[in-house]
Amino acid sequence: MPNVLIIDDEVSIRITLSEFLKQEGYEVFTAENVQTAMQRLQENEIDVVLSDIIMPQESGISLLKFVREVSPDIRVIMMTGEPTVDTAVEAIRLGAHDYLTKPVYRSALIKAVGHAVSFKQLIDEKRMLELQNQAQRENLERLVEERTDKLRHAMLNTAYATAAMLDLRDPYTAGHQRRVGSLARAIGKEMSLPDDTVEGLHIAGCIHDIGKITVPFEILTKPVQLSPNEYAIIKEHPGKGYEVLKSYEMPWPIAEIVYHHHERLDGSGYPQGLTADQIGLETRIISVSDVVEAMSSHRPYRPSLGLESALNEISTNRGKLYDPVVVDACLTLFNKKGYSLDEE
Repeated sequence: MPNVLIIDDEVSIRITLSEFLKQEGYEVFTAENVQTAMQRLQENEIDVVLSDIIMPQESGISLLKFVREVSPDIRVIMMTGEPTVDTAVEAIRLGAHDYLTKPVYRSALIKAVGHAVSFKQLIDEKRMLELQNQAQRENLERLVEERTDKLRHAMLNTAYATAAMLDLRDPYTAGHQRRVGSLARAIGKEMSLPDDTVEGLHIAGCIHDIGKITVPFEILTKPVQLSPNEYAIIKEHPGKGYEVLKSYEMPWPIAEIVYHHHERLDGSGYPQGLTADQIGLETRIISVSDVVEAMSSHRPYRPSLGLESALNEISTNRGKLYDPVVVDACLTLFNKKGYSLDEE
């Protein structure tokens, strides 16, 4: 049964009211003053407080304010033998659940306490539901996070596997995609992009050349400069990659990044000739990463041009072909923070 605390400086009133409530099955605690009542509240789980207003030391109004501050769910019923409209209004304004005048008759007491208990039970049920809902939300969020982590891990492994598969067809560019992915991730961090965006950059970089799987082997490995027709075939790989990826739902715009990674700010890129405001930030980062890695690495038709030439290329064309903020972040990594393309 619910617990009721009675506070009154007159012992006869405490005894009488206690008996009335015990007969109804309530667990009753009593106190002769506000200080003792505060102690009872700290020691016991109280549902309803039944307090006199006028007492020798502190008034019941002081107790009401205390309850509102420390346990606002507890229902407080105020009692007084000197009822006035102002007293009643003040008690209700301060949060009293109800107001009784002395002498308190049994029927009025039982009705007031019963209503307060019912109200308190509704509050408790609401609190319980809120806790259960919160626990369910937290559990759901945990499950979603776990499954999202697994999905992202699987996607990264798929990206690595795809890059490795392309490496088998084109040994001269072995590791190129992974290095682009690592550099793109480092640039994203240097630019203080969100962790989720940085993760997407890494994956996009690792599969940005997936469309080359459709390019004939003899073109990929040709040891001399490509003919215009052969180069035209090579230039189809962003579109081929987009076709492979566009039907897959991913939390990042991977397909669009793959499709546009050879676009340039001034519209001189391919396959669509997009200009600055049409090229997403992630794509601009992959573009710079791709150029730096490609120029620094050996190709069938030429030896490595070296990192210095690659950095000079993006510096010279900063703001024309390549995003200036991305270029600055890339240069900072290599020139000031000792970044190496061998980093994974």
